[in-house]
Amino acid sequence: MDIPVFQAVLIGVWTAVCWSGMLLGIYTNRCLVLAFGVGVILGDIPTALAVGAVGELAFMGFGVGAGGTVPPNPIGPGIVGTLLAITTEGVTPESALALSIPFAVAIQFLQTAIYTLCAGNQEAAKRALQKGNLGKYRLVCNLTIILFAVCGFVLGLLAATAMPLLQDFVGAIPAWLTKGLSVAGGMLPAIGFAMIMSVMLTKEVIPFALLGYICAGYLKVPTVGIALVGLVFALKHYFDVKKAEELKPAAATEEVSHDDWI
Repeated sequence: MDIPVFQAVLIGVWTAVCWSGMLLGIYTNRCLVLAFGVGVILGDIPTALAVGAVGELAFMGFGVGAGGTVPPNPIGPGIVGTLLAITTEGVTPESALALSIPFAVAIQFLQTAIYTLCAGNQEAAKRALQKGNLGKYRLVCNLTIILFAVCGFVLGLLAATAMPLLQDFVGAIPAWLTKGLSVAGGMLPAIGFAMIMSVMLTKEVIPFALLGYICAGYLKVPTVGIALVGLVFALKHYFDVKKAEELKPAAATEEVSHDDWI
């Protein structure tokens, strides 16, 4: 499947909007959001959502940088992986995730380079403001967003226009290796979920995690049903804590009056 120039430009614009939107505090640079936009542009939303969902599960853990480590960038599976799954025959969402991880790592290097380049923006903006140069001040303040938007557009455009080369590369991969990539890609969400659980899981919430596994593995409860079960326990915990906080002032008052009586 060849991607027309107009659609390639739209994918570049979508990548630019999502990547630069990350700096505005909105969650646009996520696998699911990126993949959904590509699916809308190419007219294959189900495949795009499948890739985005698999990537989202994996990046739940990859997005948690342990110490000073920097996780891969979601643009890899969100854009490149989705393009591969939609345009290349025989590429499953799992294998698309595995094939896109090198691109995710490379794009993260580019993101770090942009941050390094813009490290002195605060001082430059301060000097421009002191000199009364408001035009330069606005430019420097928005330079990081502009660079992310420009680089995002170039990345999306190149990924869309270079699909024939990637398709030839994927076609040259032996069938046994493609199957292996599918298996490896299917394991990445489990690894990502395990990484996030290792950070969040404490002895107090272990029973709830086990309950979720029981609902999914033995009771065959769908994901939405498990989420509703979790909501019930979350509401109960919230109201229990709120009630305990309301009783504390009353207990303190009773203790003070009792001391005065003594």
